[in-house]
Amino acid sequence: MRKDITIPAVKNVYVVALREWNDDFMENTWYAYLVNGTNQKLESAIVVSNASGMLNGEERKTSMLRHVFAEVLPNTAVRIELVENNVLPLNNSFMVTYFKDDVLYDKNFVFKANSIDEANYQEIPVIFKDGVMAK
Repeated sequence: MRKDITIPAVKNVYVVALREWNDDFMENTWYAYLVNGTNQKLESAIVVSNASGMLNGEERKTSMLRHVFAEVLPNTAVRIELVENNVLPLNNSFMVTYFKDDVLYDKNFVFKANSIDEANYQEIPVIFKDGVMAK
């Protein structure tokens, strides 16, 4: 039965972190984005995020946040959430699930602890800005 299930590989869809000005905090803050680098729209995209890891010698874990996007148009990006500075030393996970051509895709994107940093900048596809890509 399991051999009959095919799990398609996620291609040209990314979770990235961009540093942008935040008027509420009056400083640059990190935001996570879902980037659709395909030529087809993503439908019913669900992103579940959380952070976990060791902080000051203690195991820490944040609550899960859930975000739903009815559709993500081709070659666009949507903002998922603010990534607070106090969770940057933790592993930040973004489980992305979506439909494309009536096929279900999912992938867990992870920013390793302390990887959301300007030292890890690279040009982000579709957005063409410097940011950090999750693995």
